[in-house]
Amino acid sequence: MVSENNEPSLWEGFKAFLMRGNVVDLAVAVVIGAAFTSIVNSVVEGVINPIVGAFGTQDLNKYTYCLQGPCKVVNGEPVGIEIMWGTVVSAAISFLITAAVVYFLMVLPMAKYLARQAAKKAEKEGTQEVLEVSELEVLKEIRDALVAQRGSGHTES
Repeated sequence: MVSENNEPSLWEGFKAFLMRGNVVDLAVAVVIGAAFTSIVNSVVEGVINPIVGAFGTQDLNKYTYCLQGPCKVVNGEPVGIEIMWGTVVSAAISFLITAAVVYFLMVLPMAKYLARQAAKKAEKEGTQEVLEVSELEVLKEIRDALVAQRGSGHTES
């Protein structure tokens, strides 16, 4: 449907937005990212935390600091202000692992691939320019030969 001033309708604009390639790519990336996050969390909980546990507790979430008052539970209620810095360390480790895997397994190979493609394209364009220049020179030589023939033909008459 098109409105009176030839603009697409709201529905048409929405469909066009959804059908763009980058929107679909983004949706795929989000789904893959969510699945990948669970793998990274499993690695952190199953491998990294036990390694850290060799030096302390196996659960990083138990690393805390009491900011104010005695941090203990009295009558089922927590007393004091507890900073759970182990949770932050665990999240930071998860982030670093995720970033490293994404960079080394996705970004770096894609950058190398795109660089190779750009080099091939530049090489092909360079070859094309050489062909065009040589064709141009051949055409100039043909033109000069024709001019010379005409010039010599006029002098004979």
